Amino acid sequence: MKKALIVGATGFGGLGLIEILLRHKGFEITQLVARKDVGQKISQVFPHLEGFCDMMVQSPEDINLDNVDIAFFSTPDKAGMQMIHTFYNNNIPVIDFSGDFRFTTVDDYTIYAQNKGMNIEHAAADVLSHTVYGLPEKYAEKIKKAKIVGNPGCFAIAMILGLLPAVEEGIIESDTIICDGKTGVSGAGKNPGEANFYPQRYEDVNTYREGHHQHVVEVENILNAHSKNKKNILFIPQIVPLNRGILVTMYADVKASIDNNKIFDLYTSYYHNKPFIHITRRSCHTTDVRGTNRCQIRPSVDTRTGKLFITSVIDNLIKGQSGNAVQNANLMMGFDETEGLMIPAFYP
Repeated sequence: MKKALIVGATGFGGLGLIEILLRHKGFEITQLVARKDVGQKISQVFPHLEGFCDMMVQSPEDINLDNVDIAFFSTPDKAGMQMIHTFYNNNIPVIDFSGDFRFTTVDDYTIYAQNKGMNIEHAAADVLSHTVYGLPEKYAEKIKKAKIVGNPGCFAIAMILGLLPAVEEGIIESDTIICDGKTGVSGAGKNPGEANFYPQRYEDVNTYREGHHQHVVEVENILNAHSKNKKNILFIPQIVPLNRGILVTMYADVKASIDNNKIFDLYTSYYHNKPFIHITRRSCHTTDVRGTNRCQIRPSVDTRTGKLFITSVIDNLIKGQSGNAVQNANLMMGFDETEGLMIPAFYP
């Protein structure tokens, strides 16, 4: 059994890790760490865990590195970069949930930080060149050897997986791809702020960070690394009164020779051996993937206008966070990529 440390165990991301790793055959959770709720059982923080996981929440100062084979940093921006050297210098692989290690250069991180309105300084810039972007469907071989993996942003993973086949094949003629994204409120975490309190969120939809969302830089980085022609992303995210789930619809001009059958065949061929990608011809629902590590994609061509539109749905807390992290960890630790993750969506 591999010993897993979860830093940030009392947030939604940490909870997702606990729930997955409890059914994992290869991982044992040995330490739960957080700044809040120290000294309490995790089942006091999340009562539904009682009898399944009753471990105590420890302070970060009490981490025992001798009892760690892999560390999950389910922490906010700027937290992981303060801790990374301790783990890197002790040869302990880390998967970080924030934007701290999604980029290999300070310049790219600077764009990300500016879009979030954060201080642009990176406290561990010297290790950025050693990081790997945690997209298993594209970078599995690099992830297997990685010591620092930056788990993708939730919107980013939905957009990248939805667009990669079309971009790589070169069938998109537009220089700019329009992405319309909707997310549930859980994406804001356990402390979502006044704007997301129930009375103010219920029956309300709004756009935010229009055109300069922090995930745009990672989407453009990955797509343009695999495209012959540079693509720009115009991304308009929206918060909808939904607990969990992301739905992104992407629009672009497409070569005249591409019809619905050709685009469907392209996507099914591209993802034929990817266990968590489901290509469909029907309308996508967030409930199709709720509670799973799946990404469901519908690639289509509107025959009347000749426009390409691609719909991608994920559970923002699983494929967009903890599930994708465990998928990465499986690769890093030599387990089957699907271990602990092959469950159907819960319904209704």
